[in-house]
Amino acid sequence: MAGRPEPMPGYGQLVRLSYRSLVEAARGCADCGWELSRRSWAEHAHLAGPELLLFVLGVLGWTALRRAASACLFRPLAQWCQLQPKDAAKMPESAWKFLFYSTAWCYSAYLLFGTDYPFFHDPPSVFYDWKTGMAVPRDIAVAYLLQGSFYGHSIYATLYMDSWRKDSVVMLVHHVVTLVLIVFSYAFRYHNVGILVLFLHDINDVQLEFTKLNVYFKLRGGVYHRLNDLISDLGCLSFSFSWFWFRLYWFPLKVLYATCYSSLRSVPNIPFYFFFNTLLLALTLMNIYWFLYIVVFVAKVLTGQVQEVNDVREYDVDESPPALSLRKEGSLKTWKEEKPLRNGLLKKHF
Repeated sequence: MAGRPEPMPGYGQLVRLSYRSLVEAARGCADCGWELSRRSWAEHAHLAGPELLLFVLGVLGWTALRRAASACLFRPLAQWCQLQPKDAAKMPESAWKFLFYSTAWCYSAYLLFGTDYPFFHDPPSVFYDWKTGMAVPRDIAVAYLLQGSFYGHSIYATLYMDSWRKDSVVMLVHHVVTLVLIVFSYAFRYHNVGILVLFLHDINDVQLEFTKLNVYFKLRGGVYHRLNDLISDLGCLSFSFSWFWFRLYWFPLKVLYATCYSSLRSVPNIPFYFFFNTLLLALTLMNIYWFLYIVVFVAKVLTGQVQEVNDVREYDVDESPPALSLRKEGSLKTWKEEKPLRNGLLKKHF
């Protein structure tokens, strides 16, 4: 199967070939159901006890490390920089996520571009030479352990450590879907495509948290810092563009094409074909869900309805009814309702 990389398809080809593959697989699955799933799990899943133990220890380790970093580094830094109280309360969460996602994305980029793995340039190769119980290369296993345990921690953090927001339920579903994909793809040895999925998603989290940090740091000690404000504006534009490019262009045309269509060409009876593709399609729908809010935000920028970045993804549940901002204009006081946007979109006064 190895050789010259396949050209990346267009959206039309992706939909046509994927739909045909899904329909043919469904028609050819005469005994699909719980019994087949049970047999497939018994025959193909390989997840050892020590690996599960490392995963649990990793979840606990990330949680303890975040608490220590927030108490000993991030909160003192916010105090030293004299951030506004509300910004100081939110900064540790963004700083923690920025450090992790930056490190994780750089490592994924190293695996895809600094080694001999051809998965990015030739996505169908993720299934070449696939075998039940095949060995997972150590460098990929390390990435899986770090990412899997972090998302296990993130489920706990969303419930008990992060600020609760109106899209926190969607974020919680996202973390659960991602964790299930990580664990099951490792167990069934679909780790090659997993690295590609992580690479295409982590870059947006890096940009999001970096932009949020600049929003928080633009007002320090009661002094406005224009550089941080400018960086947050540029970060917003970069985030919007990269979200489409990585999650709505490369992700479906590289990952979904490989999992829906190419996988059956390399492994005709590939196990849990519908299960994994259903989760990946759910991930795609969540990416589209959040992108709709990005489109709304960009539209407001182009029509001049927004002037100044005020915050990022900040529309806490306790802000109900919607918060009102009071602005003085000479002797007049004008009340303006803030209409918050979701998940990475920058809320502005307008």
